[in-house]
Amino acid sequence: MTIHYDEQRRVFHLSTVKTSYIFQVIQDGYLAHRYWGKRIARFGDSNPIVSIDRPLSPNPYPHHKESGFSLDTLQQEFPGFGTSDFRMPAYQLEEESGSSTADLRYSSYRIYEGKPPLAGLPATYAEYETEAQTLELELRDRVNGLVVYLLYTVFPQYNAIVRSARFVNMGAQKLKLLRAFSMNVDFESADYELLHLSGGWANERNIIRRPLYKGMQSVESKRGASSPQHNPFLALLSRDAGEQTGEVYGMNLVYSGNFYAGIEVDQYDTARVLLGINPFDFNWLLEPGESFQTPEAVMVYSDEGLGGMSRTYHRLYRSRLCRGKFRDKERPILINNWEATYFDFNADKIVAIAAKAQQLGIELFVLDDGWFGKRNDDTSSLGDWVVDATKLPGGLDKLARDVNAMGMAFGLWFEPEMVNEDSELYRQHPDWIIHAAGRSSSTGRCQYVLDYSRKDVCDAIIAMLSEVLSSAPISYVKWDMNRHMTEIGSAALPPERQRETAHRYILGLYRVMEELTTAFPDVLFESCASGGGRFDPGMLYYMPQTWASDNSDALSRLKIQYGTSLVYPVSSIGAHVSAVPNHQVGRMTPLETRGNAAISGVFGYELDPTAFTADEERMVREQVALYKEIRRVIQFGEFYRLLDPFAGNEAAWMFISEDGSEAIVFYFKILAQPNPGIRSIRLAGLEPEAVYRMDGEEGEFGGDELMHVGIRVPAALITGDFRSHMWRLRRVM
Repeated sequence: MTIHYDEQRRVFHLSTVKTSYIFQVIQDGYLAHRYWGKRIARFGDSNPIVSIDRPLSPNPYPHHKESGFSLDTLQQEFPGFGTSDFRMPAYQLEEESGSSTADLRYSSYRIYEGKPPLAGLPATYAEYETEAQTLELELRDRVNGLVVYLLYTVFPQYNAIVRSARFVNMGAQKLKLLRAFSMNVDFESADYELLHLSGGWANERNIIRRPLYKGMQSVESKRGASSPQHNPFLALLSRDAGEQTGEVYGMNLVYSGNFYAGIEVDQYDTARVLLGINPFDFNWLLEPGESFQTPEAVMVYSDEGLGGMSRTYHRLYRSRLCRGKFRDKERPILINNWEATYFDFNADKIVAIAAKAQQLGIELFVLDDGWFGKRNDDTSSLGDWVVDATKLPGGLDKLARDVNAMGMAFGLWFEPEMVNEDSELYRQHPDWIIHAAGRSSSTGRCQYVLDYSRKDVCDAIIAMLSEVLSSAPISYVKWDMNRHMTEIGSAALPPERQRETAHRYILGLYRVMEELTTAFPDVLFESCASGGGRFDPGMLYYMPQTWASDNSDALSRLKIQYGTSLVYPVSSIGAHVSAVPNHQVGRMTPLETRGNAAISGVFGYELDPTAFTADEERMVREQVALYKEIRRVIQFGEFYRLLDPFAGNEAAWMFISEDGSEAIVFYFKILAQPNPGIRSIRLAGLEPEAVYRMDGEEGEFGGDELMHVGIRVPAALITGDFRSHMWRLRRVM
């Protein structure tokens, strides 16, 4: 049984194939967290709850006749504030009286097969009822009428547990939610290290790892998007945890807006972890009868190190978060004209790029920014989704059909969440932007953010984009977002709801994406936010791949793609070969290395193929042919990280096919070093008893030998910077 309730001891035991999660109803309905970790067959309470009763202790007790029982020392499941727990609460509200004291107690439970959708929000899903089981707990505050439903869904075969909370005002007064986190876990110890993914534009998802310390430590976004600065993910690691060994607790929020991921270490060296919508500048008014649903948190435990955690997230997200026609389909090799032309192009130039790309075997041409309005730079026309007839006199339909006639699919860039001041849309609807009444509005990239908290704005965008997507044979959309929110407010909301604007914006965005992806199921949507500024599970629910970074430099991408892979599957990581000197960092990198870095993701090109030399043309043709052979392994195989580019002068990783019959290994050396010695790599994930051949190598090798003895890095890679090599292994017995 996936979810078991022990009536006598009032214990809930949630189990996957490899993990257990346990909590208990105690005293007068408090929820005590008891265990999360490696699967146990049954819970016998070998480590019982102990009251801390010390003379002159300053801890207050919610039961004044029962000294020693304090919520401040109890590991809790969904704690509030004001009744003897002084740590950060999982929820907070304000009553009409101004009081923020809250006291939720257990009321009832329900267990059922499958998984319910979350109203208006992306979430993991059960394709078949039998593959998941859900526990719904009802908690009540007997004073103000607040009811909270805690939802736990267990995916036993995916070894994941997902959590969310739904707040319902069942009382007679208005309630104002000040914070509403999706999950809380109280760990008995703080003897862990914190790992998170941080960075900035063109430098996304660097791996940061450091010991926990007393007090608060957190990552968050207040930008209106999940952001390139911090990803909505954190993990606690045992101090000995590495790629293949050690304990890891991963927590990831299925949300694309302002988030908070925090850990509080208290005076007893216990650690409380909270994840959810950022309470900064947030509140939500609950009229009597109204409800509020939090986003979903995905919780993964691994005793097989970071690699075990990553592969769990990858399997779940590939199969039960991504949706639609392209979920299980190999993604096409594309070429995008952005770095080839920027805004300076016409139909003849585009057709020439597409024709050369088709000769090289590329399958999809993507027309980027500059095709609409009077868009010759970034100062105008966002919001005016009408073809520029000066550049494309035949319109999108003729261009798309010309590309199709070559044997290639046609794709298009949009930035539908933004508007330029110099646009017909802004001139007609200046109130349609996010803005604070009576204040001037900041611009970023000469643009404003459209107010997606408004239904009329969302309806207009859906209509505009639907018209464009219906006007031509468009097979792919790159959905960009290049500006974070400032002066946050909405002309359509009353004063008491202004702090709902940022979350309502995200709900509106999800509605727009849901309607468009449903109306155009044959279009492959790729998300982008100045590159990887909104690389989160919420976006993957609507769009199965994301442009990982505007930085296309191969050496920078080693870290960006490595960090991204901690949580997100390779099938979601857009990676392209671009020209040299690289347009972001100016580096000169060999085409072979640029290719190997980009082949390690959803592959494409971001350059002008008409400028290739004969050697470059030959190498690109070989790269394209190779990727077509191995892309199933790359996009849907198991991924193993071997050498960490954050830790040294090298990077290496490998992919193993779904049936284990083939493996692809990549090695990258960053800088040449004097007298470097001899290098080898130990592989991972192979079948120890199986025998493999390596292309270009004589002999046969056991899986155990390849993993424990390793393979030699070619001596030719000793000299020269930015070198790389690929091995292809096939199982022969």
